[in-house]
Amino acid sequence: MFATIVTSVLALILTAWAVIKWRGSYWERRGVVVADTTKFTFKTKKALSEIIFDQYRRGRELKQKVLGTYVFTNPFLMVIDPAIIKRIMTKDFDHFLGHGTYHHPKDVLSMHLFSLEGEEWRHLRVKLTPTFTSGKMKMMFDTLVEKTHGLEKVVGQYADSGEACEIKNILGRFTTDIIGSCAFGIECNSLEEPNSDFRTFGKKVFQNAPKQLWKIFVIPKWILGQLNFKLSGNDVTEFFTKVVKDTIKYRETHNVLRKDFMHLLLQLKNGEKSITENEIIAQCFIFFLAGFETSSTAMNFALYELAVNEDIQEKLRTEIVEVLEKHDGKVTYDAVAEMKYLDLVVNETLRKFPPVSAIPRICSKTYKIPDTDIVVEKGIRVQIPVWGIHRDPEYYPNPDVFNPENFTEENKAKRPDFTFLPFGEGPRMCIGLRFGLLQTKVGLISLLRNYRFTLNNKTKIPFEMEKSGIILSVKGDIWLDVKRV
Repeated sequence: MFATIVTSVLALILTAWAVIKWRGSYWERRGVVVADTTKFTFKTKKALSEIIFDQYRRGRELKQKVLGTYVFTNPFLMVIDPAIIKRIMTKDFDHFLGHGTYHHPKDVLSMHLFSLEGEEWRHLRVKLTPTFTSGKMKMMFDTLVEKTHGLEKVVGQYADSGEACEIKNILGRFTTDIIGSCAFGIECNSLEEPNSDFRTFGKKVFQNAPKQLWKIFVIPKWILGQLNFKLSGNDVTEFFTKVVKDTIKYRETHNVLRKDFMHLLLQLKNGEKSITENEIIAQCFIFFLAGFETSSTAMNFALYELAVNEDIQEKLRTEIVEVLEKHDGKVTYDAVAEMKYLDLVVNETLRKFPPVSAIPRICSKTYKIPDTDIVVEKGIRVQIPVWGIHRDPEYYPNPDVFNPENFTEENKAKRPDFTFLPFGEGPRMCIGLRFGLLQTKVGLISLLRNYRFTLNNKTKIPFEMEKSGIILSVKGDIWLDVKRV
């Protein structure tokens, strides 16, 4: 009996080992060049963004259009050639309908637009698209500007005291207040109260993400669903679910009308394009997360570069002052649109520091890459290495240099399509990009019209990237010295 048990256990171990070896040679068996022999795990010494960048650079050195990579033993295909990326994101989009992230009806916060796939995604996208038009952005613009008063007040205290300003945290609190107000209709007051619930739970999502993601790669979705798995954790799910339900109940009971994202969603809920309460909860959650981290990070990197490149900062400030003078000193929607150099600066920031280092896709039906012998099977995950493309000297000369002129019409015309992808492209392009860009620009305008920034020697240069983050961000703090203009 004992011998039988031992034999069975050994057979199971050998079978598992054979399966792992077989899966770990997926690309080699298909004749696809592999990035390296090291399998990525979440205990790596490098940030995910740096690993992807290194793999992209290796692929370019080997003159490959695509490159095989692995996460654990799961095969990923890194697409390097912009022409293939364009086909995947547009013409052949129906072969790559999803991001391959986790979603399950039992996990309400996971059922948002970013995670959904196929027809579920199509139907929700159609419902939500009207809420993100330029007209709707104008409607919420006054709320954005109102939140800059608190931002100016906090930064002004550093200017008056002469103390170094840790700008990363301040900007995170600023965007938390904006998203809390626009998405939930709630005054978070994170600028006044750094440890507000919204700020605390928002940070918790990003802190927990790396610990949760490995489960998606090794445990089938249906099993996670049966286990009542919550990607963001039970406490985060309970907090955001309660906040949204309470807000909906209060507004519908008291007939509250407010110019924000929640109002637009409630119009959908009660109109022809009906949307459920759970769908509202999920969309508010992803809207909060997307604005919470990405816009504050973009502003953080922009101010760092402007502090280092004071000539660029002064040129941008001059434009801001001149345009605002034509609008009686007021920050208006039209005034922001007139600031062309600001647009160049923000685009260059997103070029050098895109919010996500790679855009995921999952193959929804077998696809043969044009002009190659490579077949991508259904279920294979695809990576589009945004950070690698953005730092490719073939597309951006001297890519480590911060140069807003990269985005003049003349210079953009010199580059292939799909070599600037901070928000993705095609049908799954980020639906909230207008809002994200708007709050980034409004935040920078409010600061640069009032304050001059220089780099404080407490900032570690060169800085390291956060290793465990899913959003590209600096490890530690960026410290700036602030003076009133």
